[in-house]
Amino acid sequence: MLTIATSSRSLFDLQQANALFESEGQKRFDEFMRDTESQPLAPGPAFSMVRKLLALNDGVSAGRRNLVEVVLLSRNSTDAGMRVMNSVHHHGLDIEQAFFTSGADRFKYAQAAGADLFLSASAEDSRKALENGLAAATMAQGGHSQSANDSQVRIALDGDSVLFDDSADIVYRASGLTAFRDSELQKAGVPMGAGPFKNFLGKLCHLQKALPDSKRDRLSLALFTARGVPSHGRPINTLRSWDLTINECFFLAGKPKGPLLAAYGADMFFDDTGHNINSASEHGVPAGHVHTEGGGGIVRLAA
Repeated sequence: MLTIATSSRSLFDLQQANALFESEGQKRFDEFMRDTESQPLAPGPAFSMVRKLLALNDGVSAGRRNLVEVVLLSRNSTDAGMRVMNSVHHHGLDIEQAFFTSGADRFKYAQAAGADLFLSASAEDSRKALENGLAAATMAQGGHSQSANDSQVRIALDGDSVLFDDSADIVYRASGLTAFRDSELQKAGVPMGAGPFKNFLGKLCHLQKALPDSKRDRLSLALFTARGVPSHGRPINTLRSWDLTINECFFLAGKPKGPLLAAYGADMFFDDTGHNINSASEHGVPAGHVHTEGGGGIVRLAA
């Protein structure tokens, strides 16, 4: 089973409420959430991916374990959380577990719930989760899936420092592009180590195989890497060594990722660099920033 833990600000649009929190504090935020708890929240950046993944459970035989489970993991108080849960019901999301921690750290609860991925609006929480071995990303503002109205869920992932370890990135940062290309050609047959999202990809591939033949095309997985030809061989050989299959691969040779992500119709994109997150957001693609040491750049995070 694939288990995703998501914050309320990743799942829903809480920008107005959060602006009150930032300007007037927790008490005003709680009052606003109680006063508006009958008003459903609009979808947030993770909504489309979550909804489509949960829909893969449709048709699972009674008594069998679901293929996908989503846990709502919120820093809200229980009072403020009523609006969030009312919104879950309004949108028909099959979410049964919800934890409201009143500001306490959440990554430990994500681990205890067996989460394979933690989505947050807090960079601090995401970093803590990654440091503790849990795939995690901070949701960027402005992305809402352009393919939200179809049934196929499309998940795109960066390669180096996300799916794979950062060994190639270290060569690039230390010695430049030519040295990087030379090194990758020499090591084309040498698998890279696992990055923070390798196990998450493994769970997605397992989920894909568990789907009935009639549903298998409802989950699409794509690699979007800044690498170009001829440094393509090592990522492909690494995936082969892990026995993991990606449906589509995009070797962009350093070009902006946003336009191709929009053409792919990504419901979610994970990357470790700020300029790629911003490029995705500028093209309306939901994106999660993976805070590895090599990533950088200014990122417009969810409010």
